[in-house]
Amino acid sequence: MNAIAKRKSELQRYEAPVSLDAETVDAFWSAKLAESREVPLQAVRVQEHSLFPTVRVDKLIYAGHDGTPIHGWFLVPTHAGEFKRPCILTFPGYTGDKGLPERYAQWLMLGYAVLAIDARGQTGETGNLLPDLSGAAPGWVSTNIMDKDRCYYLELALDVVRAAEIAAQQPEVDANRIASMGSSQGGGMALLAGALSPHISAVVANIPNMCHMDFGVLNSTGSLTEIARYVKRYPDKLEDVLATLAHFDIVNLAHRITAPVLMAVSWKDTVCMPETVYGAYNRLSCSKRIYDYPFNGHETGEEHQRKVMLFVQEIFAE
Repeated sequence: MNAIAKRKSELQRYEAPVSLDAETVDAFWSAKLAESREVPLQAVRVQEHSLFPTVRVDKLIYAGHDGTPIHGWFLVPTHAGEFKRPCILTFPGYTGDKGLPERYAQWLMLGYAVLAIDARGQTGETGNLLPDLSGAAPGWVSTNIMDKDRCYYLELALDVVRAAEIAAQQPEVDANRIASMGSSQGGGMALLAGALSPHISAVVANIPNMCHMDFGVLNSTGSLTEIARYVKRYPDKLEDVLATLAHFDIVNLAHRITAPVLMAVSWKDTVCMPETVYGAYNRLSCSKRIYDYPFNGHETGEEHQRKVMLFVQEIFAE
């Protein structure tokens, strides 16, 4: 067995232990999702100029659970007439944003609608009304990290759930064909959508974050270094911090995902390490597939993007 085959075998057998039992996870999220449903979405669509003559471009804004206005693009092809279309619900990587509408041309060419949203507080148009109730490391994800009921990850997760609800409500969208999608942080958000929203019929999570988060805090060079920096300052709070993160870790939420999942893992990735990706993937009991890229860092490539498009077409055709 060569070194590459040996590494593949190790990852396929890798077991990330759950850090929170399923009953506790489900009770927590049942309460939080019920609370979120009580908050009006207040969605507004405003048509914007489109560079594509056969695509309608709307700025879509809805209210987060805490009242933060979440900004997104809602894009619909118009060349084939009016009918309900599949929808791609897409999320950005950490420090990223929804970008420009042209970023999503491949999905529009396939005839799909697209809802692309910002991550609150990061570099898009979306702010963050979440009060910072205690000190935090520079960045976003350590905000209120000692309080699972007020932390950044909770509001980010509920933004995701509410985005799926918004997508399902759009008259141009077939609510039975909504795929959540993203890379890195966006991949974690896509998995959260699959775990927390009944509207998701497929999940694409490329090199996803928010998987096996205790391992990530210890080893990642990405956003979780903010958590590590916080614990470095307050080492006595480690267990409490990990207890908060456990409520948002895909390893612990994997049992809630029932839609088909496609994942990508890059073996030289120091941000979302292969142990974290496989730690979550190996916990999934739904229909799933994973593509390995042994020589990639925190990236995928054109070949993988084609595999993603084929996967989504396959699911939407069912």
